[in-house]
Amino acid sequence: MKIHIIKYIAVAFLFLLAPRFVFSQHRISGTVKNSNGEAIPFASISLKATAGGTKTDTAGTFNLPTNAKGKQLLVVTSVGYKSFKKEVTLADSSIYLDIVLLQSDAQSLHEVIISAGSFEASDKAKGASLTAIDAFTVAGSNADVALALRSLPGSQQIGEADGLYVRGGTGDETKQFIDGTLVKNPNYPAVPGLQQYARVNPILFNGILFSTGGYSALYGQAMSSALILESVDLPEKSSAYFSVFTANMGAGIQELAKNKKSSYGVTLRYSNQTWYNAIIPQRINYFSGPEYLEGDANFRIKTGKTGMLKFYTNWNTSNVGMRNPDIDSAALRSGYQVKGMNSYNNLSYREYLNDDWKLEAGLAYSYSRVNTIQTLTGNDGQTIKLPDYPFNEKNNHRIINNDFAQARIVFTRMFPHNQAIRFGAEHFYSHDHGISNDSTIALTDNLTASFAEGDIYLANDLAAKIGVRTEHSSLLNKWVIAPRASLAYRLNDGGQFNFAYGIFYQEPQNDFLYQTTDLHFSSATHYVLNYTKKAHNRFFRIEAYYKQYKDLIKTEPVISNNGKGYARGIELFFRDKKTFKNLDYWISYTYLNTKRDFLDYPDEIQPTFATPHTATIAIKKNFQDIDTYVNISYAFATGRPYYNIRYDNVINVSRIYDQGTTKNYSVLNLQVAHLMSLFKSWKQKPFSGFSVGVNNLLGTNQLFGYNYSANGDIKMPLTLPARRYYYAGFFMSFGINRTSDILDNNNN
Repeated sequence: MKIHIIKYIAVAFLFLLAPRFVFSQHRISGTVKNSNGEAIPFASISLKATAGGTKTDTAGTFNLPTNAKGKQLLVVTSVGYKSFKKEVTLADSSIYLDIVLLQSDAQSLHEVIISAGSFEASDKAKGASLTAIDAFTVAGSNADVALALRSLPGSQQIGEADGLYVRGGTGDETKQFIDGTLVKNPNYPAVPGLQQYARVNPILFNGILFSTGGYSALYGQAMSSALILESVDLPEKSSAYFSVFTANMGAGIQELAKNKKSSYGVTLRYSNQTWYNAIIPQRINYFSGPEYLEGDANFRIKTGKTGMLKFYTNWNTSNVGMRNPDIDSAALRSGYQVKGMNSYNNLSYREYLNDDWKLEAGLAYSYSRVNTIQTLTGNDGQTIKLPDYPFNEKNNHRIINNDFAQARIVFTRMFPHNQAIRFGAEHFYSHDHGISNDSTIALTDNLTASFAEGDIYLANDLAAKIGVRTEHSSLLNKWVIAPRASLAYRLNDGGQFNFAYGIFYQEPQNDFLYQTTDLHFSSATHYVLNYTKKAHNRFFRIEAYYKQYKDLIKTEPVISNNGKGYARGIELFFRDKKTFKNLDYWISYTYLNTKRDFLDYPDEIQPTFATPHTATIAIKKNFQDIDTYVNISYAFATGRPYYNIRYDNVINVSRIYDQGTTKNYSVLNLQVAHLMSLFKSWKQKPFSGFSVGVNNLLGTNQLFGYNYSANGDIKMPLTLPARRYYYAGFFMSFGINRTSDILDNNNN
């Protein structure tokens, strides 16, 4: 059963409706295009005398609500174009403008955007292929960042574990960052064979950079991929909401100060799947939960003309317990319960020191406590302790407490033509302490990193990003140096070639370091080449890559860094918002050839989490006349390998005793939402909507692999908890009405 799937649905819809439209006395709206009639996304629109402003969307449209009146100077700017200024007279009516920006003399320089190995969706990305809204509202994503990005090329369709598995890498090799600082525990504690979802509130973000390879020297400790998230600044207006869905409820407020220079917000959510599981049959026998309680708070303060101070805190608890037949004995039952508690805190600050210098700083602290209990019981539920293998290893109790802190500072020196040098440093502190059965666990690491990176224009249509990162771990007592380089060449027709190279290091997981610290960094060397083209509200990308893994962790015959591997492949992505009215869709395809020799693998073999072919399609259709939209997503993947690997004590090697390939993966997800306005006579009219959806609409039997008994005679399939997951719910927000924008979003 896909636990916790409803938890963010209401928040996702509110975020979906969040970007551009508020009730106010009047608004300025319109389009921004170039002299060829092409839309200019992410252009800045502001009134010179006020603090407010907005950006154009990917179609070049904008809505700027304002309370200002009288004559005002409207200013429109975009990189590569001359500034546009127009005096407008504001009364109680709205103004619509069609604005044309003229090219600046240096446009060819400024339009070279380096993008090898990354999908960027932020105000700074002229070639963005996805926005935060797009990602969160993909059908079946459950408003989970990692799940949403599985609709992009490079990601594998993993249904039995959380995290992003990218280009032959494990879920642990993808890291998430918020405003530059690492999110140590982005998901709820792992449960064997089940996905656990994101802790962080998705409404937090307005920018997403999904780097599938070759990312910036400003980030590290992620061998395969980096998910870099940028939080919102001030909200557009004070608001409140509440929601009631199938198995969860939530409420929250965002309060904007009257001077529009500060804000604060608080939300609370509770999810319990018990009654849903009682109605919809599950293959898993839960005796506790799944249950989640979460709250978060934020404040944001504008400091001076260019400074912004932001604080975000999130705390949550979880409880999941299940008891199922033991794989080694039909007369016994195996119990597994995990109770988690987590707190994440992020303080960030940015400031333009003058016209040429920018400062960015961040502090983060997180605390987690994971209490895991494994038991072997009889049918009466009483714990049984047996002396023989494998039953003597089935009663375990482990409590791990983790304190994690990070401090980070980055300076940017800007030069003409979008050239810049960035440099800085960061320090990570991590301390684990707890117990595992009768043993004490204690582990402390201080990792220090410094980095420098430059954006350089070598010619009018040729740009480079060159950087280096150094890291030192006190626990491993090792230094590493990681060079990074990217190159971009822009063609006359607007297409662009991009190349990236880099070495990426990562420390071993703590479960290995608990047993020995005589290890060193694992590494991956990336080579990425792509071609992109964006025109007329369509985006195309083809990318080829090669990765070489070194010093991966091996567990047999002893824990060491003797592992290795490679990954290579080709990816395609196409998005179209132009061809069909009120319809937006994208298609992605991934070809992956990868092998690894790590953990207990006997040699280089295709890992169980990788498959050669993966394809997805996401469709979003607006029915404007009835205030309804429909989202559909479909994913297909060829079968993944499975193995029964056991250590042969006679010849002291690992051997494969059974192997095969699962059947093809195929899943269709559907989401329908209807938007409405209730209580229209109220002075503060609430905005409302309801949504229904089905994940795995066709009920296909998903097989992700097998668990084997100790002797290999029995294997149990890893499948979904239930063939389908259904959800339905209602939400209402006060202070913000966004119906027009959501229904007009794709009317281009």
